[in-house]
Amino acid sequence: MAIGSGWSKTWTYFQGDWHEGNIGIMGPRTHAAWLCSVVFDGARAFEGVTPDLDLHCARVNASAKKLYLKPTVAAEQWIELARDGIKRFEKDAALYIRPMYWAEKESAWVQSHDPESTEWCLSIYDAPMRAPKGFSITLSPYRRPTLDTMPVDAKCGCLYPNNARCLFEAQARGFDNAVVCDMLGNVAELATSNIFMAKDGVVFTPVANGTFLAGITRRRVIGLLRQSGVTVVEKSLTYADFEAADEIFASGNYSKVVPATRIGGRTLPFGPLFSRARELYWAFAHS
Repeated sequence: MAIGSGWSKTWTYFQGDWHEGNIGIMGPRTHAAWLCSVVFDGARAFEGVTPDLDLHCARVNASAKKLYLKPTVAAEQWIELARDGIKRFEKDAALYIRPMYWAEKESAWVQSHDPESTEWCLSIYDAPMRAPKGFSITLSPYRRPTLDTMPVDAKCGCLYPNNARCLFEAQARGFDNAVVCDMLGNVAELATSNIFMAKDGVVFTPVANGTFLAGITRRRVIGLLRQSGVTVVEKSLTYADFEAADEIFASGNYSKVVPATRIGGRTLPFGPLFSRARELYWAFAHS
């Protein structure tokens, strides 16, 4: 059953078949619907390519295990289904590819779920790529949790309400996005993606320290830049480091590589290292 209207073109594989539209997959008793026992991943199809689709399909299974769900779909099956679903759209459509697992039933202790009740689906839908026009950022008053308090090494729904409140707070002050620190005050990431900065020809990015998901696109960008001869340093960084940066850019699956063009009251250029990172990523994606 399709729910509501106004959604972009969507196809979802659920319980053995493809369904068009925003179909109903959860009920009021579904554990994930009220206690957030759900994980997902996001891959992209654009310009006829699907970069790192295999890594995204493998990661959703790893995330499921970390949230004590039961992954029942092999990465190869996710990939096969994704390629089948992509055929239902225009050849060069920009698509979001989202495999999901969630718990349907609770355990004897209501707060936890029954792993044997794990359900899954694959949803694919039209989602235009964000144009690299630049965006503004500010420091969030909220912090990232640590691995001993939340499953920050998995891509799971329970983490995203905190990201959302970082965005709402920043946007209420006139900014597009927020720089979020860890509990020690070091920069972890943006509210929506991983973050990079450049200073004196060197690229820096926060070291993966168990407070944020070090993304697939982040890892790919680091590798591509290093292969091209750019020095990339992973280290602890403060917000003051970013305020003094020559350029700032973000990496993430949804938008890939995009520049920040204002931090606080300071305007930033479309820098050469951002441009190189984006060009290298697009070349890799089409290779």
